[in-house]
Amino acid sequence: MSTKSTILGDRAIVIGGSIAGLLTAKILTNYFERVTIIERDRFPSQPEPRKGISQCTQLHILLARGRQIMEELFPGIYDELIAQGAATVDMVGDVKWFNPFGWSNRFPSGFMALSFSRYILDWLIYQRLIAIDGINFQEQAYATELVPSQNNRGVSGVKFKQRDGTGKKIEQTLAADFVVDASGYSSNAPQWLKMLGYDAPEETRITTGMGYASRLYEIPDDFQEDWKGAYIQAAPPQRTAMGVLYPIENNRWIVGICDTTPKRPSKDENAFMSALEQLPSPIIYNAVKQAEPATPIDIYHPPGNRLRHYEQLTRQPERFVVLGDAVCSFTPIYGQGMTVAALGAMTLGECLAEISQQRSSNLSGLAKTFQTRLAKINADPWIAATSQDAKYPTVKGIRCSLQNIRWSTWR
Repeated sequence: MSTKSTILGDRAIVIGGSIAGLLTAKILTNYFERVTIIERDRFPSQPEPRKGISQCTQLHILLARGRQIMEELFPGIYDELIAQGAATVDMVGDVKWFNPFGWSNRFPSGFMALSFSRYILDWLIYQRLIAIDGINFQEQAYATELVPSQNNRGVSGVKFKQRDGTGKKIEQTLAADFVVDASGYSSNAPQWLKMLGYDAPEETRITTGMGYASRLYEIPDDFQEDWKGAYIQAAPPQRTAMGVLYPIENNRWIVGICDTTPKRPSKDENAFMSALEQLPSPIIYNAVKQAEPATPIDIYHPPGNRLRHYEQLTRQPERFVVLGDAVCSFTPIYGQGMTVAALGAMTLGECLAEISQQRSSNLSGLAKTFQTRLAKINADPWIAATSQDAKYPTVKGIRCSLQNIRWSTWR
């Protein structure tokens, strides 16, 4: 719970229990007496996959800056991840990386990353949050619209529907001094803005029709190579397939293959192994061909890169901001998602701190200031992801108003 020297309001609402939403909720406890997270899913009682994280069985890498932010917000969480079995990987020294020009040089770089099943991190953060006085989760609930303030210049709450014990959906309204949409790619914020009389943001989409197939393997007892992970990078437009192998918890590898339409990988056993064998190096295939599979093959078809330009709106309601994948989402193969989400949450914290330091609870102008700063945070990772995706023969892209979407080949 916030102290009187920093309080900016009674209640803040976070829509969505994503990584972005969970980190934001923690930051908001410094400035609001109560924080409510509205989450469509139900959090499990122990670390396990949940429906709300559709890509949780795919490879996740937490980069150094993301790890630093999470450690700052939740001291000791790094040790908790290690205790859950997360693997530490020097991204240069421990990984055999075949790039479009050949094998990269390996050396101890100190550029350390953590490799683990995504749902472990979500569960650890959730456990921290439910122990904080003033934080409340409304699970199996989803927001339906924003409540306008009396002067129609801002947002004063959220309407949402929640299933009761019988499964019936009950509509409720929750008042708030500040609302954050962190509901991910499926965010309905543009529609909510239109319902309040505001324009929806323009958006840019760049997609390649990429698909992923992943599987866990038990690391063989006799595995004695001098590397921990392997990365066979795609080299579009000539070669569109990519393969990865990284260690994760429980002495296992997560092995993945990805490619674009019409060669997107499937759950077929023979096709999966054939795709690994046909990569320009057999290093991953040779490692797993005698290894014991620990799970079935799981596939994921990400929607691609999307950037909504909230920073360009000439009018937007006060006391309402949007962040995380609800604003900017990437092709997952570049490993930026969790770290960029953490940077966005910290940027919101910086904006709130500036207001608090003025001994003021006036949030006027915060929405515009934050969305502008967030756009700058998102700019570099967006360019990094889309400039590479633009090389794929199947790339499509568009910048449009949400009222009139037409796809075209972006070349």
